This record gives sequence, structure tokens and C-alpha cells, in this order.
Amino acid sequence: MKENCKYLFLDRDGVINVRKMGGYITSYSEFEFIDGVKQALAIFNKIFDRIFIITNQQGIGKGLFTQDDFNKLTLLMLNDINESGGRIDKVYMCPFLKEEQSLMRKPSIGMGLKAKEDFPEVDFSQSIMVGDSNTDMIFGKNLGMYNVFIDNHTGEPYDETIIHEKYDSLIQFANNIKTK
Repeated sequence: MKENCKYLFLDRDGVINVRKMGGYITSYSEFEFIDGVKQALAIFNKIFDRIFIITNQQGIGKGLFTQDDFNKLTLLMLNDINESGGRIDKVYMCPFLKEEQSLMRKPSIGMGLKAKEDFPEVDFSQSIMVGDSNTDMIFGKNLGMYNVFIDNHTGEPYDETIIHEKYDSLIQFANNIKTK
């Protein structure tokens, strides 16, 4: 791993929780942490100065769930993470449809710039982006981050040239950091 990384950016669906293929997580009853994620976040809590979740949630834009539904789910998720010794400093979410081409929607860099605005100490050259899609990796590349790909073996194409490290799970990545 790149030395001196202080800031961690995490995608949500497929990294933190089990992704609902072809659908959206619309409530906490559908939300399921991926095995080892809470332990990974407890490890990261001791390593990184700031930890963020950066997530596209176009299900809101499609009217499948509301901003309030998302906020309730997020609060319960954060409580579970905190109770397990982990920490998320802030969750950034884009509700816009892909077709709207919002600067806030990954792979555009708006959510990263918002994190920098809220936490001026953030230095993207000292940041890691962890995601499970090419969109996540392009977001990280466009901000000059170190990219870690979580390969969920979905068969979705991704660009290996913009990936620095690849793991099967967040806990595998966390355990690798812990041993260094």
C-alpha cells in the first residue's frame, strides 16, 4: 500500500453491504453487512484520520425510496459500525440519475470535492478509494487517489490499469494493512 495515506474513501453497495444486483437497497431491512466489514472498519478506525462513504443512490432519483429512507438506513448503519469499534466521519450521497450527468455522481469528483470542503485537511494524494466498480476507480483516479478494488466477481468489466491493489473483501484489505 502507498505510504502515508491518512484518508479513506469507501463505496457503500458491494463494499460495505451486500449489493442487490439489478436493484436498490431501499430500507435497513434489506441492508446486510458483508462478512468482516465491521471488523475491517474497526481496524481502519485506528489507521486513518478520516473515513468517508461516497455512494451513488439513483434509486432516490427513480422514486424507489426517499432521502428520508436513505437517512434512516444510514443512521442505523452508522450505529452498527460505531458499536463495533468502527467510525465513518461522513457519508456523501448522490441521488441523481446517471442521465443527469451531475458533478456529484461518481465517476465525477463532486462528492470528493465536498469532502475536501467539509474537511480541509484532506489531501487526495494521501487518500485511498475503495470500490467495487470501474466508476469508483475512475473517481479515485480523477482525484489522484490510490485505488483499491474489491472484486465481487460479478463479471462487470473494470480497468486494471487504474487499480493499485485488488482484494476479494474489505476485511482482506484491512488485514493486509494491519500486518504492514
